[in-house]
Amino acid sequence: MNYNYIGKSGLRVTPICLGTMTFGSSTDKSEAFKIMDKAYDRGINFFDTAEIYPVPPKASYEGTTEKIVGEWLKSKPRESIILATKIAGAASGWFVPPTRHGLTAIDSFHIKKAVEGSLKRLDTDYIDLYQMHWPDTIVPIEESLKAFDELVREGKVRYIGTSNDSAYGLTKANEVSKYKNLARFESIQNNFSLLNPRFHDELANVCKRENISLLPYSPIGGGVLSGKYNGGFFPEGCRFTAYAKHQNPRVQAQAKRFVNEKTIEATNRYIAIAKEYGISPVTLAVAYSKHFDFVASTIIGARKLAQLDESLAALDFNLDSELLERIEEIQKEILYPMG
Repeated sequence: MNYNYIGKSGLRVTPICLGTMTFGSSTDKSEAFKIMDKAYDRGINFFDTAEIYPVPPKASYEGTTEKIVGEWLKSKPRESIILATKIAGAASGWFVPPTRHGLTAIDSFHIKKAVEGSLKRLDTDYIDLYQMHWPDTIVPIEESLKAFDELVREGKVRYIGTSNDSAYGLTKANEVSKYKNLARFESIQNNFSLLNPRFHDELANVCKRENISLLPYSPIGGGVLSGKYNGGFFPEGCRFTAYAKHQNPRVQAQAKRFVNEKTIEATNRYIAIAKEYGISPVTLAVAYSKHFDFVASTIIGARKLAQLDESLAALDFNLDSELLERIEEIQKEILYPMG
Protein backbone atom coordinates (compact mmCIF):
# COMPACT_ATOMS: atom_id res chain seq x y z
CA MET A 1 0.00 0.00 0.00
CA ASN A 2 1.24 3.47 -0.88
CA TYR A 3 0.59 6.37 1.47
CA ASN A 4 0.36 10.12 0.97
CA TYR A 5 0.76 12.95 3.43
CA ILE A 6 -2.11 15.41 3.78
CA GLY A 7 -0.66 18.86 3.13
CA LYS A 8 2.23 19.63 5.47
CA SER A 9 0.71 17.52 8.23
CA GLY A 10 1.91 14.30 9.80
CA LEU A 11 -1.21 12.49 8.58
CA ARG A 12 -0.10 9.63 6.31
CA VAL A 13 -3.15 8.24 4.53
CA THR A 14 -4.08 5.61 1.97
CA PRO A 15 -4.91 6.84 -1.57
CA ILE A 16 -8.54 5.92 -0.92
CA CYS A 17 -10.62 7.10 2.03
CA LEU A 18 -13.93 5.53 3.05
CA GLY A 19 -16.80 8.01 3.25
CA THR A 20 -19.70 7.18 5.54
CA MET A 21 -22.52 9.56 4.70
CA THR A 22 -25.17 6.86 4.16
CA PHE A 23 -24.49 5.03 7.42
CA GLY A 24 -27.67 5.24 9.47
CA SER A 25 -30.04 6.05 6.61
CA SER A 26 -29.83 3.90 3.46
CA THR A 27 -27.13 1.74 5.11
CA ASP A 28 -27.98 0.15 8.45
CA LYS A 29 -25.41 -0.38 11.21
CA SER A 30 -24.81 -4.04 10.42
CA GLU A 31 -24.03 -3.33 6.76
CA ALA A 32 -21.96 -0.28 7.72
CA PHE A 33 -19.78 -2.43 9.99
CA LYS A 34 -19.24 -4.91 7.15
CA ILE A 35 -18.26 -2.10 4.76
CA MET A 36 -15.82 -0.55 7.23
CA ASP A 37 -14.34 -3.95 8.11
CA LYS A 38 -13.76 -4.78 4.46
CA ALA A 39 -12.11 -1.43 3.75
CA TYR A 40 -9.91 -1.76 6.83
CA ASP A 41 -8.93 -5.34 5.95
CA ARG A 42 -8.00 -4.13 2.45
CA GLY A 43 -5.59 -1.69 4.08
CA ILE A 44 -7.64 1.53 4.12
CA ASN A 45 -6.64 3.65 7.12
CA PHE A 46 -8.62 6.84 6.39
CA PHE A 47 -12.30 7.27 7.28
CA ASP A 48 -14.40 10.41 6.81
CA THR A 49 -17.67 11.40 8.46
CA ALA A 50 -19.54 14.54 9.60
CA GLU A 51 -21.82 15.70 12.38
CA ILE A 52 -24.65 16.26 9.88
CA TYR A 53 -24.54 12.69 8.53
CA PRO A 54 -26.34 10.56 7.44
CA VAL A 55 -27.86 12.05 4.31
CA PRO A 56 -30.34 13.31 3.39
CA PRO A 57 -29.91 15.64 6.39
CA LYS A 58 -32.68 15.35 8.97
CA ALA A 59 -32.75 16.67 12.51
CA SER A 60 -34.22 13.37 13.69
CA TYR A 61 -31.16 11.31 12.90
CA GLU A 62 -28.19 13.60 12.41
CA GLY A 63 -25.16 12.44 14.36
CA THR A 64 -26.17 8.82 13.82
CA THR A 65 -23.28 8.18 11.44
CA GLU A 66 -20.69 9.39 13.94
CA LYS A 67 -22.21 7.08 16.57
CA ILE A 68 -21.97 4.10 14.19
CA VAL A 69 -18.38 4.95 13.26
CA GLY A 70 -17.49 5.46 16.92
CA GLU A 71 -18.91 2.10 17.91
CA TRP A 72 -17.04 0.36 15.08
CA LEU A 73 -13.85 2.21 16.00
CA LYS A 74 -13.73 0.36 19.32
CA SER A 75 -12.98 -2.87 17.44
CA LYS A 76 -9.75 -1.47 15.98
CA PRO A 77 -6.56 0.07 17.40
CA ARG A 78 -7.35 3.80 17.46
CA GLU A 79 -3.88 4.84 16.29
CA SER A 80 -4.20 2.64 13.18
CA ILE A 81 -6.96 4.89 11.80
CA ILE A 82 -6.91 8.45 10.52
CA LEU A 83 -10.34 9.77 11.45
CA ALA A 84 -11.87 12.86 9.85
CA THR A 85 -15.13 14.61 10.62
CA LYS A 86 -16.73 17.96 9.86
CA ILE A 87 -18.61 20.83 11.48
CA ALA A 88 -21.77 21.93 9.66
CA GLY A 89 -21.75 25.59 8.71
CA ALA A 90 -24.45 27.91 7.48
CA ALA A 91 -23.97 26.64 3.91
CA SER A 92 -24.00 30.22 2.57
CA GLY A 93 -27.79 30.14 2.36
CA TRP A 94 -28.07 27.47 -0.36
CA PHE A 95 -29.38 25.05 2.23
CA VAL A 96 -30.12 25.32 5.93
CA PRO A 97 -28.62 22.41 7.88
CA PRO A 98 -30.83 21.18 10.74
CA THR A 99 -27.83 21.16 13.07
CA ARG A 100 -28.36 23.14 16.28
CA HIS A 101 -31.88 24.06 15.20
CA GLY A 102 -30.72 25.50 11.88
CA LEU A 103 -28.66 28.27 13.51
CA THR A 104 -25.17 26.82 13.20
CA ALA A 105 -22.23 28.95 12.11
CA ILE A 106 -18.45 28.61 11.89
CA ASP A 107 -17.91 30.84 14.92
CA SER A 108 -16.10 30.12 18.18
CA PHE A 109 -19.23 29.03 20.05
CA HIS A 110 -20.45 26.58 17.42
CA ILE A 111 -17.00 25.16 16.71
CA LYS A 112 -16.57 24.27 20.38
CA LYS A 113 -20.10 22.85 20.63
CA ALA A 114 -19.65 20.84 17.44
CA VAL A 115 -16.30 19.28 18.34
CA GLU A 116 -17.48 18.25 21.80
CA GLY A 117 -20.51 16.58 20.24
CA SER A 118 -18.42 14.76 17.64
CA LEU A 119 -15.88 13.56 20.22
CA LYS A 120 -18.69 12.17 22.35
CA ARG A 121 -20.48 10.41 19.48
CA LEU A 122 -17.23 9.04 18.04
CA ASP A 123 -16.20 8.01 21.56
CA THR A 124 -12.63 9.15 21.05
CA ASP A 125 -10.45 11.76 22.74
CA TYR A 126 -9.09 13.26 19.52
CA ILE A 127 -9.96 13.82 15.85
CA ASP A 128 -7.16 13.53 13.31
CA LEU A 129 -8.63 15.93 10.73
CA TYR A 130 -11.40 18.37 11.65
CA GLN A 131 -12.99 20.10 8.66
CA MET A 132 -15.24 23.07 7.98
CA HIS A 133 -18.09 21.53 5.98
CA TRP A 134 -18.93 24.77 4.15
CA PRO A 135 -17.39 28.24 4.29
CA ASP A 136 -19.21 30.77 6.42
CA THR A 137 -19.66 33.97 4.41
CA ILE A 138 -20.62 36.04 7.49
CA VAL A 139 -18.23 35.06 10.28
CA PRO A 140 -14.69 36.43 9.65
CA ILE A 141 -12.28 33.62 8.82
CA GLU A 142 -9.89 34.87 11.51
CA GLU A 143 -12.46 34.09 14.22
CA SER A 144 -13.00 30.62 12.78
CA LEU A 145 -9.29 29.87 12.54
CA LYS A 146 -8.61 31.08 16.09
CA ALA A 147 -11.25 28.67 17.40
CA PHE A 148 -9.86 25.79 15.31
CA ASP A 149 -6.35 26.66 16.48
CA GLU A 150 -7.46 26.39 20.12
CA LEU A 151 -8.72 22.86 19.45
CA VAL A 152 -5.31 21.91 18.01
CA ARG A 153 -3.49 23.42 21.00
CA GLU A 154 -5.81 21.54 23.37
CA GLY A 155 -5.07 18.25 21.59
CA LYS A 156 -8.71 17.59 20.68
CA VAL A 157 -7.87 17.98 16.99
CA ARG A 158 -4.58 17.18 15.25
CA TYR A 159 -5.10 19.12 12.00
CA ILE A 160 -7.81 21.14 10.28
CA GLY A 161 -9.24 21.34 6.78
CA THR A 162 -11.97 22.99 4.74
CA SER A 163 -14.48 21.75 2.20
CA ASN A 164 -16.71 23.04 -0.60
CA ASP A 165 -14.45 26.07 -0.68
CA SER A 166 -13.24 28.39 -3.44
CA ALA A 167 -9.76 29.43 -4.55
CA TYR A 168 -10.32 32.81 -2.89
CA GLY A 169 -11.60 31.25 0.33
CA LEU A 170 -8.72 28.78 0.61
CA THR A 171 -6.10 31.43 -0.20
CA LYS A 172 -7.62 33.97 2.22
CA ALA A 173 -7.67 31.40 5.05
CA ASN A 174 -4.12 30.31 4.28
CA GLU A 175 -2.79 33.87 4.40
CA VAL A 176 -4.62 34.62 7.66
CA SER A 177 -3.08 31.50 9.21
CA LYS A 178 0.38 32.60 8.10
CA TYR A 179 0.18 36.15 9.43
CA LYS A 180 -1.66 35.30 12.66
CA ASN A 181 0.43 32.18 13.38
CA LEU A 182 -2.65 29.94 13.52
CA ALA A 183 -3.21 26.33 12.49
CA ARG A 184 -3.90 26.27 8.76
CA PHE A 185 -6.16 24.24 6.51
CA GLU A 186 -4.06 21.27 5.40
CA SER A 187 -6.77 19.95 3.10
CA ILE A 188 -9.78 20.90 1.03
CA GLN A 189 -12.61 18.45 0.39
CA ASN A 190 -14.34 19.39 -2.87
CA ASN A 191 -16.31 17.67 -5.62
CA PHE A 192 -13.89 16.39 -8.29
CA SER A 193 -14.48 13.71 -10.91
CA LEU A 194 -14.38 12.83 -14.60
CA LEU A 195 -17.66 14.74 -14.88
CA ASN A 196 -16.53 17.70 -12.77
CA PRO A 197 -12.87 18.57 -13.41
CA ARG A 198 -13.29 22.24 -12.43
CA PHE A 199 -10.78 21.90 -9.61
CA HIS A 200 -8.09 22.11 -12.29
CA ASP A 201 -9.11 25.68 -13.18
CA GLU A 202 -7.74 27.51 -10.11
CA LEU A 203 -7.80 25.44 -6.95
CA ALA A 204 -5.27 22.88 -8.16
CA ASN A 205 -2.74 25.66 -8.59
CA VAL A 206 -3.36 26.95 -5.05
CA CYS A 207 -2.97 23.45 -3.63
CA LYS A 208 0.27 22.73 -5.49
CA ARG A 209 1.88 26.06 -4.65
CA GLU A 210 0.85 26.00 -0.98
CA ASN A 211 1.14 22.23 -0.40
CA ILE A 212 -2.50 21.79 0.55
CA SER A 213 -4.14 18.48 -0.36
CA LEU A 214 -7.40 17.85 -2.15
CA LEU A 215 -9.60 15.10 -0.72
CA PRO A 216 -12.02 14.61 -3.64
CA TYR A 217 -15.54 13.48 -2.89
CA SER A 218 -18.09 12.02 -5.29
CA PRO A 219 -15.43 10.56 -7.63
CA ILE A 220 -18.11 8.52 -9.45
CA GLY A 221 -20.36 11.55 -9.89
CA GLY A 222 -22.93 10.50 -7.30
CA GLY A 223 -23.18 7.09 -9.00
CA VAL A 224 -23.73 8.51 -12.48
CA LEU A 225 -20.37 7.23 -13.76
CA SER A 226 -21.42 3.66 -12.94
CA GLY A 227 -23.81 3.96 -15.89
CA LYS A 228 -26.94 3.21 -13.87
CA TYR A 229 -28.72 6.35 -15.13
CA ASN A 230 -27.85 5.73 -18.78
CA GLY A 231 -30.60 5.02 -21.29
CA GLY A 232 -33.01 7.42 -19.61
CA PHE A 233 -33.37 5.26 -16.51
CA PHE A 234 -33.90 6.57 -12.99
CA PRO A 235 -33.55 3.38 -10.89
CA GLU A 236 -35.68 3.10 -7.78
CA GLY A 237 -33.85 3.61 -4.52
CA CYS A 238 -31.16 5.79 -6.08
CA ARG A 239 -30.29 9.28 -4.90
CA PHE A 240 -31.07 11.29 -8.02
CA THR A 241 -34.26 9.37 -8.67
CA ALA A 242 -35.51 10.68 -5.34
CA TYR A 243 -34.06 14.15 -5.95
CA ALA A 244 -35.75 14.43 -9.36
CA LYS A 245 -39.13 13.80 -7.71
CA HIS A 246 -38.50 16.16 -4.78
CA GLN A 247 -40.78 19.16 -4.30
CA ASN A 248 -37.90 21.49 -3.44
CA PRO A 249 -36.61 23.18 -6.65
CA ARG A 250 -33.06 23.29 -5.22
CA VAL A 251 -33.06 19.52 -4.76
CA GLN A 252 -34.44 19.00 -8.27
CA ALA A 253 -31.69 21.26 -9.61
CA GLN A 254 -29.05 19.07 -8.01
CA ALA A 255 -30.47 16.02 -9.78
CA LYS A 256 -30.33 17.89 -13.10
CA ARG A 257 -26.77 18.97 -12.42
CA PHE A 258 -25.63 15.36 -12.03
CA VAL A 259 -27.97 13.66 -14.52
CA ASN A 260 -28.31 15.51 -17.83
CA GLU A 261 -27.55 14.99 -21.52
CA LYS A 262 -23.90 16.00 -21.18
CA THR A 263 -23.15 13.83 -18.13
CA ILE A 264 -24.84 10.82 -19.74
CA GLU A 265 -22.99 11.28 -23.04
CA ALA A 266 -19.64 11.67 -21.26
CA THR A 267 -20.40 8.62 -19.11
CA ASN A 268 -21.12 6.56 -22.25
CA ARG A 269 -17.67 7.42 -23.55
CA TYR A 270 -15.94 6.61 -20.27
CA ILE A 271 -17.75 3.28 -20.09
CA ALA A 272 -16.41 2.43 -23.56
CA ILE A 273 -12.85 3.28 -22.50
CA ALA A 274 -13.17 1.26 -19.29
CA LYS A 275 -14.34 -1.72 -21.32
CA GLU A 276 -11.23 -1.50 -23.50
CA TYR A 277 -9.05 -1.64 -20.41
CA GLY A 278 -11.03 -4.49 -18.92
CA ILE A 279 -12.09 -2.57 -15.81
CA SER A 280 -15.30 -1.23 -14.35
CA PRO A 281 -16.18 2.42 -15.15
CA VAL A 282 -16.30 2.92 -11.37
CA THR A 283 -12.68 1.76 -11.12
CA LEU A 284 -11.71 4.13 -13.93
CA ALA A 285 -13.48 7.04 -12.24
CA VAL A 286 -11.85 6.48 -8.85
CA ALA A 287 -8.44 5.95 -10.48
CA TYR A 288 -8.81 9.30 -12.27
CA SER A 289 -9.67 11.20 -9.10
CA LYS A 290 -6.65 9.84 -7.20
CA HIS A 291 -4.21 10.31 -10.10
CA PHE A 292 -3.07 13.89 -9.52
CA ASP A 293 -0.22 15.10 -7.35
CA PHE A 294 -2.41 17.57 -5.45
CA VAL A 295 -4.70 14.72 -4.29
CA ALA A 296 -3.87 12.94 -1.02
CA SER A 297 -6.84 10.56 -0.82
CA THR A 298 -10.06 10.05 -2.77
CA ILE A 299 -13.24 9.60 -0.77
CA ILE A 300 -15.38 6.68 -1.92
CA GLY A 301 -18.75 5.57 -0.60
CA ALA A 302 -20.87 2.45 -0.60
CA ARG A 303 -24.45 1.83 0.49
CA LYS A 304 -23.92 -1.93 0.24
CA LEU A 305 -20.90 -4.16 0.77
CA ALA A 306 -21.00 -5.43 -2.81
CA GLN A 307 -20.46 -1.89 -4.15
CA LEU A 308 -17.07 -1.56 -2.50
CA ASP A 309 -14.98 -3.86 -4.70
CA GLU A 310 -15.06 -1.78 -7.89
CA SER A 311 -13.88 1.33 -6.05
CA LEU A 312 -11.15 -0.50 -4.11
CA ALA A 313 -9.90 -2.00 -7.39
CA ALA A 314 -8.60 1.49 -8.23
CA LEU A 315 -5.84 0.93 -5.68
CA ASP A 316 -4.24 -1.39 -8.25
CA PHE A 317 -4.98 0.63 -11.39
CA ASN A 318 -3.09 3.74 -12.50
CA LEU A 319 -3.68 6.00 -15.47
CA ASP A 320 -0.95 6.08 -18.11
CA SER A 321 -0.30 9.11 -20.33
CA GLU A 322 -2.28 7.70 -23.27
CA LEU A 323 -5.37 7.04 -21.15
CA LEU A 324 -5.15 10.48 -19.56
CA GLU A 325 -4.95 12.10 -23.01
CA ARG A 326 -8.11 10.26 -24.10
CA ILE A 327 -9.92 11.43 -20.98
CA GLU A 328 -8.80 15.02 -21.51
CA GLU A 329 -10.05 14.87 -25.10
CA ILE A 330 -13.53 13.91 -23.88
CA GLN A 331 -13.41 16.71 -21.32
CA LYS A 332 -12.57 19.20 -24.09
CA GLU A 333 -15.39 17.96 -26.34
CA ILE A 334 -17.98 17.82 -23.55
CA LEU A 335 -16.99 20.83 -21.50
CA TYR A 336 -18.06 20.82 -17.84
CA PRO A 337 -20.94 18.32 -17.98
CA MET A 338 -22.02 19.33 -14.47
CA GLY A 339 -21.93 23.02 -15.25
